[in-house]
Amino acid sequence: MEEYLHPTYYIDSDHPAIMAFAEQHGRSGKKDMEKAVAIYYAVRDKLRYNPYSIEPKKESMKASTILLRGHGYCVAKAVVLTACLRSQKIPARLGFADVQNHLNTERLRSLMGTDVFVYHGYTEIFLNGKWVKATPAFNLELCTNFNVKPLEFDGTRDSIFHPFDKSGHRHMEYVKDHGTFADLPWETILSASMKQYPLYFENLEVGSKDFSAEALKENQ
Repeated sequence: MEEYLHPTYYIDSDHPAIMAFAEQHGRSGKKDMEKAVAIYYAVRDKLRYNPYSIEPKKESMKASTILLRGHGYCVAKAVVLTACLRSQKIPARLGFADVQNHLNTERLRSLMGTDVFVYHGYTEIFLNGKWVKATPAFNLELCTNFNVKPLEFDGTRDSIFHPFDKSGHRHMEYVKDHGTFADLPWETILSASMKQYPLYFENLEVGSKDFSAEALKENQ
């Protein structure tokens, strides 16, 4: 279990910003489960989901960098959640899966050329003797704009994307499991992403697009 408690280059749980954020939002919980749940919601809603934020630079994927930036895509937010939990001595690791996401915007879909997201990221947390999945990617505002239910997490059950939206339309399907990792396998993820989405990286403009505004416009 020790490898799921230690800081790493990417999961820099010993960074002052990570420690302060986790302490601030987890202080209401007396038990690990209460702390984990509180920190999950803080990462989910206080960091904006931004799929246009992927940068090839490895330093861009450090938990502290992402937290101070204030936004990131699913892998980035999972890295932050994992780091925050480790800073509170709660074992946490990263999980990845390829998913088919039917809720997308026209702009992002045109850049990706597909609705399959490779290496979608989530966090696994060890609570009460078992590992539970927590997916902090979509913040509450974005869920509202997409008309999907926000993911809730109670510390006892896996929290993964709903298969359907509020209207009963298909939302997301998990198509390939990549397993769990003690640290971020960034080179592997970046290589797979660049191969899958060459147009995205050819037209990379970090932070220049508002995904939430696109979702609102297309789903009104």
